[in-house]
Amino acid sequence: MLQHAMNGRKAFEVTLYNKDVRAAVKDNQSHVIYGDHWADAQIQDVMASDEVEALNLIDMRYPREEGFVVQKLSEC
Repeated sequence: MLQHAMNGRKAFEVTLYNKDVRAAVKDNQSHVIYGDHWADAQIQDVMASDEVEALNLIDMRYPREEGFVVQKLSEC
């Protein structure tokens, strides 16, 4: 992410995958909704005031209830 922090917001890099997709791919299947690439870790950038907000933003976009797992969160 090529952005500077502004208005107290910082850049965070979030690494996540989908455990349900990972299980399906392991069984040579595909998930009904999400593509096979979600079996591997994906990186998403988020602008947030702190780690808690960053995780909340990620959870809204990639809900845990749908199998998404945050593997790593780091401030850029």
